Formats: sequence, structure tokens, C-alpha cells
Amino acid sequence: MKPKTPRKSRSRVAKGEDGTLTDRAYRELEEMIVTLQLSPGTVLSEQALAVRLKIGRTPIREALQRLARDGLVVIMPRRGIMVSEINLRLQLRLLEVRRELERLMASLAAERATPDERREFAEVAESMLAAAAKSDDIAFMRLDQRFNILIATAARNEFARRSMGLMNALSRRFWYQHYQEVADLPLAAKLHAAVAEAVSQKKAKAAATASDRLIDYIEDFARKTLDA
Repeated sequence: MKPKTPRKSRSRVAKGEDGTLTDRAYRELEEMIVTLQLSPGTVLSEQALAVRLKIGRTPIREALQRLARDGLVVIMPRRGIMVSEINLRLQLRLLEVRRELERLMASLAAERATPDERREFAEVAESMLAAAAKSDDIAFMRLDQRFNILIATAARNEFARRSMGLMNALSRRFWYQHYQEVADLPLAAKLHAAVAEAVSQKKAKAAATASDRLIDYIEDFARKTLDA
């Protein structure tokens, strides 16, 4: 007879699988919300999402709790879960904080990135420019998320990383809602690429300056939505 798997080992395996499924559910739901497949004000059902994503309800519930911390959904006791609304004033207040954090993280990443990370920054810069040239907004959004994660990792500052994590998805969703009306995708790609290239070349001051220029563009973009 085969020896039984110890209860503790089975628990660790199950936990690992749940964690992977939760991460997958989070990634897929985050992209659906950011790209407005799940529009603001939509009331979500754990059961319906579980069927749609072919994932169990527990990982879906855990992913929704993470999305609530990100500000993308609102959990209403006894009423359900709703995709949060998009608010221009909130976006402008968010950018005040983003400017300071992104400048810091860009300069830290330029100083602390590993050789492999520097190569990845260069690759992201090239890929962003290529996506913009093809007007591939989804590819650009995914690269932007990869860029954000890479900056947060390379900066090696967990407090800045946690703070930025609360803002990135809200910012990407706001951009996606309005980019067809007022955005300049090639310019956005060029400004992102400038930050990535400066980090890849260990140029901390250039990375900080490029980060400020990027936020200048994003703030101008946000204000232009008032006239769109």
C-alpha cells in the first residue's frame, strides 16, 4: 500500500493551487475591469464570474477582495459587489501622489536594477514603441502593466511598491476609457520608453526627469477629458 500523504502536505499543495488560481482570477478580472469589459457600475456575481473564468468561487472571492483594495470594485455588505465608478477629481488627486512616487521609483530602479532587469527594461521600451506603431492598445496596456511591475521590483522599496500598487490599475482604466478621444498613443509610448531606457542605462537623474515628463503628459491627458 502507498503511504498516505500527510495532511499538512496536502494542505500546502492545495494552498499553492488556490494561490495560483487566485492570481489568475485577479489578473483576468483586473484586465476585464481596466479594459471596460466590466464597465463601471456593473454588479458582479461570484457564481457568474466563476463560470465565465472556469475558476472556483473561493479564488474568485479572494481576487475580488484584492480588487477592492485596489479601488476597482466596491464591496457592499448584503448588496453585492460593484465595479467602481471612474472619477476625474480622484484621478487628479491620485496623480499628485503618483508624480512623487514614480520619480523616486524610477531613480531607485536606475540605481538598483539587476543586469537582467535592465535588459528587460530595454525590451519593454522597444515593445511599447512597436505596439503604438501598430495602434495595438491592448498590447500597450499589458506592456504598461509589465513596466509598472518591473519598476516596482527594481526599485527595491516595498513601501513605494505597495503605494503604487493601489494606483496603477485605476490609472490604466482611466486612460483606457478616454485614450481614443484625447490620447496620443505614440507619444505615450515614447514617454514610457524614455523612462525604461534611462533605467536600462543606469541613468538615475534622466529616469527621474523622464518620469516627470510622463506624468506631465498623463495629467494633461486627464484634464483634456473635460473637453472631450
